[in-house]
Amino acid sequence: MMTLPPERAGHGAPTDLVARRDAIAAAVTAGIWRTEPAFEQLEIGGVRCLRCSPPAETRGNVLHIHGGAFRLGCPEMVAPFAAALAARCGVSVICPAYRLAPEHPFPAGLNDTFRVMTALGTGGLILSGDSAGGGIAAALAARVPENAAPLGGVALLSPWLDLTVSAVSFDANAMTDPLFSSEAAHEAAALYLQGLSPHHYQASPLFGPVDRFPPTIINVGAGEVLVDDARALYDRLTSAGVVAQLDVVTGMTHVAVTRDLALPGAAEAFALLAAFIDKCLIQDRAG
Repeated sequence: MMTLPPERAGHGAPTDLVARRDAIAAAVTAGIWRTEPAFEQLEIGGVRCLRCSPPAETRGNVLHIHGGAFRLGCPEMVAPFAAALAARCGVSVICPAYRLAPEHPFPAGLNDTFRVMTALGTGGLILSGDSAGGGIAAALAARVPENAAPLGGVALLSPWLDLTVSAVSFDANAMTDPLFSSEAAHEAAALYLQGLSPHHYQASPLFGPVDRFPPTIINVGAGEVLVDDARALYDRLTSAGVVAQLDVVTGMTHVAVTRDLALPGAAEAFALLAAFIDKCLIQDRAG
């Protein structure tokens, strides 16, 4: 098993990335992703987090890790999704503001989310993530200590699981995925890895151990460039005897379920995710 590399100093973000981050920060300030009721800001494991709580007593915790190709994004961007999930499933949804590349290359962001997971406690915790955040969630599932209480479940939404960017679907679905591409993936992987191997299983969890995964749902659009990543992990999980569910949603674009539930396929994906979480919570109580 590979050893996790130490944290390293990164380098400054390119001008275009800085501009995109500034636009996101301005949108946050403008309240674009505000929720009702308002989300809570807190620190967990030394990491700034956002928490959306249910209207009544919580049934459990979901740790959701936002996407953005390891270089963009913030928890506020998934707050409406987190609030909807909290209300529907009666759970507290925690979204960490993990450090981003290239200033903080792998494994800084992974370590941040691991600290949050550890502080929350793994027992019954449901890990969730979208896009690159789905890759981090899968890496965390493989990193749970053997003596720790088992996770309640893992939910991976359009996950990016293989940083070699070698899946056939990157070319096959290039015309049907307007939000991600082979070029963008190669660029983001380089900023994140900064010389380390894309085969490291904590960077590319498709190559890591999966036998200790809890029940897992994988949700992806049929026309996404990441659909092969999703199918490959599902095959590995089922071959290892893990209870897994793969939902390939026709007409759904990349992480539509976290962006806007009115987008094509998003409501279907959300319903499948909510049903999975309900089942995980019931099994945890029966446990």
